[in-house]
Amino acid sequence: MPSTVLVKTSAGQQLLKDRHGALTPRQRSAFILFDGKRTVADVLAATAAMGITEADIQAMRDLGVLAPLGQESAPAPAPAAPVVAAPASGGVPETGRSMMQRFQDAYPVATELTAGLGLRGFRLNLAVEGAMNYEALAALAPQIREAVGEAKYERLRQALFA
Repeated sequence: MPSTVLVKTSAGQQLLKDRHGALTPRQRSAFILFDGKRTVADVLAATAAMGITEADIQAMRDLGVLAPLGQESAPAPAPAAPVVAAPASGGVPETGRSMMQRFQDAYPVATELTAGLGLRGFRLNLAVEGAMNYEALAALAPQIREAVGEAKYERLRQALFA
């Protein structure tokens, strides 16, 4: 994929115009650079300091907002169900939602839960707000569970792991 030239799809153009929250802030920064001239390697090099990876770019392709040059009007491929083991915290196995969708569903729940902790949860809230992908948010789940208790955590568990 590094030598591939990607462009924004019409769905991607609309997402950019509407400022929809489907992309994380750093993904949005990388997304803007896909102009049909830069290769994936060029964009990765330009965004390396932000921590953009091929997985971020693949997530944007899975969302249907990026496509190879010349295929930007083709229908977006259906996201492949990633293979993720059930979390050790007793979650349920993957049911077909992409990691990006899980992150988008879980992020608002996690920020709400940790913001509700007040000053005692300030650092955890900062960590959640700094989480830029599914893996980072899933790694914080046990700490959130411990801080808010089982009953409140259930919403986050459902969003992340169900």
